[in-house]
Amino acid sequence: MNNISFSGLYTEYYKRSFLFVKSYVRDDRVAEDIASEALIQLWETLKTETVNTPLALLTTILKNRALNYLKHQAIEWEAMENISDKQMRDTSYRIATLQACNPEEMFSSEITRILEDTLASLPEQTRQIFIMSRYEQMSVKEIAETLHLAPKSVEYHITKSLKVLRVALKDYLPLLIWFL
Repeated sequence: MNNISFSGLYTEYYKRSFLFVKSYVRDDRVAEDIASEALIQLWETLKTETVNTPLALLTTILKNRALNYLKHQAIEWEAMENISDKQMRDTSYRIATLQACNPEEMFSSEITRILEDTLASLPEQTRQIFIMSRYEQMSVKEIAETLHLAPKSVEYHITKSLKVLRVALKDYLPLLIWFL
């Protein structure tokens, strides 16, 4: 069989090779590639060696190439599954953390005490303006009209109270940004 042409070999064995491989890999393009590469390998072997059963050798080549492909696929799927599992665990953790987030608990008694003490230390008018601004959600203009002050004075008192609170709550500032 040393003088067989590649086209003759291809014609004789390609369809069987393709169907054999496709039955395992279940992908036409992959089966075509494996069958073609196996036929090339068989032809090159036949050119240099005497082979008594070329169909058995071809089947072995096809089997090994299909096995290599399937093992590689299994490794890829396992890796993707591990990535997917990690993403699911991460997402579940973030969901659980967010569900456990209780804004009322975030204002612990310590923070509340610091906030109350700091507000109590402010001058009466500054404290009143701060409470109207932050707790009663009044605008600068509304506070100015209510207290008969200039809007700039209201802004001054709000800025003053925020500076004092910022210093008193410096350890809790990232948490309090959401609330003030």
